[in-house]
Amino acid sequence: MQQTNGNKLPLSDIVVLDLTLARAGPTCSRHLADWGANVIRIEPPVPAGEDVVGRRHGSDFQNLHRNKRAIQLDLKSPDGYAVFKKLVERADVVVENMRPQVKGRLKMTYDELKAINPKIVMGSISGFGQDGPYATKGGVDQIAQGMGGLMSITGIPGNGPLRVGIPINDLVAGSLLALSIMMALFERNTTGQGRWVYTSLLETQVFLLDFQASRYLMKGEVAGQTGNDHPTMTPSSVYPTADGFINLAASSGRLFERLCEVCEKPEWLTHPQFGKLTDRTANRPAFNAALSEVLMTKPSAHWVEKLDEAGIPAGPINTIDKVFADPQVQHLGLAASLKSGALGETKVVGSPLNFLGVKKEIRLPTPEAGEHSDEVLTWLGYSKAEIERLRGVGAI
Repeated sequence: MQQTNGNKLPLSDIVVLDLTLARAGPTCSRHLADWGANVIRIEPPVPAGEDVVGRRHGSDFQNLHRNKRAIQLDLKSPDGYAVFKKLVERADVVVENMRPQVKGRLKMTYDELKAINPKIVMGSISGFGQDGPYATKGGVDQIAQGMGGLMSITGIPGNGPLRVGIPINDLVAGSLLALSIMMALFERNTTGQGRWVYTSLLETQVFLLDFQASRYLMKGEVAGQTGNDHPTMTPSSVYPTADGFINLAASSGRLFERLCEVCEKPEWLTHPQFGKLTDRTANRPAFNAALSEVLMTKPSAHWVEKLDEAGIPAGPINTIDKVFADPQVQHLGLAASLKSGALGETKVVGSPLNFLGVKKEIRLPTPEAGEHSDEVLTWLGYSKAEIERLRGVGAI
């Protein structure tokens, strides 16, 4: 299971215990699983009469948990915790997104895991950090978008704050945690010791403010909403065409010259309000109106072709169905096939990472609840009789 087409995957020697819920944590473990890590997802036993199949077979769950194995384990029971300790002994990484007080109650702090296995790398995601005044506060992506400033700079001026259309903090926090885990594993090669690495949705969001944050920190400038316009560059926005809209970015001097050529407007180069970047940005409404008047004379495809030929960044604004119909998206393999016993053949979002000589593919379908409990316990050395005993007492 750790091989693909004869090629050893980069993380095929790594065992990961996935204790995560929601999206940020599973995003982290999905990165590791996609590139060969033996990710064992630990889930609580399903209470009698509770139907979770619908959620499990939903598109979101299937996309988050491919390439993982799943066991059911009652971590609150002595027998279940004993199994967990054996897993920690064999594992390289534990990924979790519990609140600090929950980790303490379940005896899953880094100090407790390190006592079991000094080489363990523990990766944690929280809403606001592992300590500090908000450490025990629950957090979700949109709360972090608001508290971290993103909603104040997103949207049309005067229309109020606006969330980004994806759970951006969940996805980036999970990706950053995966990066941190790889750094800790690299360090372990030298020290022989594990490490606790962690991030939070709030830290991720402030990091993502990037140049908007540095504008404030260095110059005291508090950015506001600019809609589709780039905060400091013109032209860089959404512009109407004869049959829709396109994105276009031509703010540098050379790109602006090419844009004037494409639009057959050489006079813009010497226009007192348009010739320089600072002037175009100061007079953005007037310039955008002038550019839009030209672009509305022909359809989007015409302009994208002409702008591409001139080396000017431009592109259509696709709905999601058109995204996956795009030839470049298809070439990049971003719709990955998944063969599930329960759902048949379907597709999920492929990994955006690439390793030369390694084919990207879904090796394992998203597991059913407890699908690999017996397999994993056997790997740990439990006999069939011991496994049945654990099942009888509800530990698995």
